[in-house]
Amino acid sequence: MEYDSQGFVTAGDGTPIFYGVRGKGPPIILCDGLGCAGFAWRYLQPKLSRNHRVVHWHYRGHGRSGLPPDPKSTSIAGLADDLAQLLQSLSLEPATIVGHSMGTQVALETYRRCPERVRSLALLCGSHGSVTSHFHGTDTLKQVLPRVIDMVKERRGWARALWGRVPASVAYRMGKLSGEFKGVDFREEDFKAYWDHIALLDPDLFLATLRAAGEHSAEDLLGEITVPTLVVGAERDTFTPPARAQEMADRIPTADFHLLNDSSHAAPVELPMTIYGIMKEFLLRTESSRALTPSDVDAE
Repeated sequence: MEYDSQGFVTAGDGTPIFYGVRGKGPPIILCDGLGCAGFAWRYLQPKLSRNHRVVHWHYRGHGRSGLPPDPKSTSIAGLADDLAQLLQSLSLEPATIVGHSMGTQVALETYRRCPERVRSLALLCGSHGSVTSHFHGTDTLKQVLPRVIDMVKERRGWARALWGRVPASVAYRMGKLSGEFKGVDFREEDFKAYWDHIALLDPDLFLATLRAAGEHSAEDLLGEITVPTLVVGAERDTFTPPARAQEMADRIPTADFHLLNDSSHAAPVELPMTIYGIMKEFLLRTESSRALTPSDVDAE
């Protein structure tokens, strides 16, 4: 990720939260998925920053942000508090909050906390909550996750020694063989950017955040959302199945839904130009405080 400027804001518990800014114009905030620090935005950020001030930030314990004093503060509510602090510290005008995967949940909870700072929402390959109950269409992950967390705690040294030791090339081939990437254009170089960051994460923090994402739900909020909302699902998304994205869109009164064919959970790096085209149209229609024209948005 390239930035014109970067810095840190201090969260309520003292954790330093990294952010980078690129471009000028109406603000867009990019919220990552779990374990990510810009992987999903590597192709979209340069496009969006041509006519927008694009702010990308790292979750606590991810990327360049600091480790929190309490792993429990990586709840979705805690991450949304961090983003609310960032929006206040940067004195941004109401922004478009864009979330990928778990970032969808963070975006929704940020709207709950400070709707006056949200101009619109763009929710990509995500769900309004209970994600571990729907992984691969079953609740198996929800059932086994507590035991996995206990095992890591019991054998912390062993877990840390093994965490991230599988080379990206091997993990990518395993994904291809398992059919996870079947029929989609998920390039190995893009997967490596994701996997390399996963290897740097603290396993306790990763699992605690995954559990928090599974326990979180913004279902009660959906019907109260009044800002323009874009929901994008992917046909081959096994992490957050497209039916969940469709359900979320149906419950948001202001939502438009788009389904991407032949794409997976990694749709932002598989079909960046398709998503950019959808977002261009959405931004053109929703940014009422500045009179955008098609030539503004399409400028190269």
